[in-house]
Amino acid sequence: MSAHTRSIARNHWLTLVASLTLCASASPALAQGRGHGGSKGLPPGQAKKMVTPAQAVVVSRDVLVMHGFEVVRVETIKTGQVIYYRRGNNGRGRGLGPVEKMVVRPSGSTVIVESAPKNVLLDIRVRLGL
Repeated sequence: MSAHTRSIARNHWLTLVASLTLCASASPALAQGRGHGGSKGLPPGQAKKMVTPAQAVVVSRDVLVMHGFEVVRVETIKTGQVIYYRRGNNGRGRGLGPVEKMVVRPSGSTVIVESAPKNVLLDIRVRLGL
């Protein structure tokens, strides 16, 4: 076999390998995770986070203090918990505000916070991930 014939055979071999590689890479990808397995759960943003009333009370106390309220006491009544709080002094020398209450009660796998100021309720929900 001459050198010229070997180079032609090598060129044909390289062309064959290149075309097979190109065909293999152009075929559709089959395992994209979108078929046969059924649904794997809820779509993003639809899942409910499980929160216990004890976690909700700890977060509520922190948020109330952060907003300038003073937590007076926490009582357990039936399945819910009542947080008694009042407005702090805020450095104005006008004394403390009247005692108010908010209720944290379980509802399925999450909790419901009732009778809380809107800005406090918003921060509680954000911190709990609800």
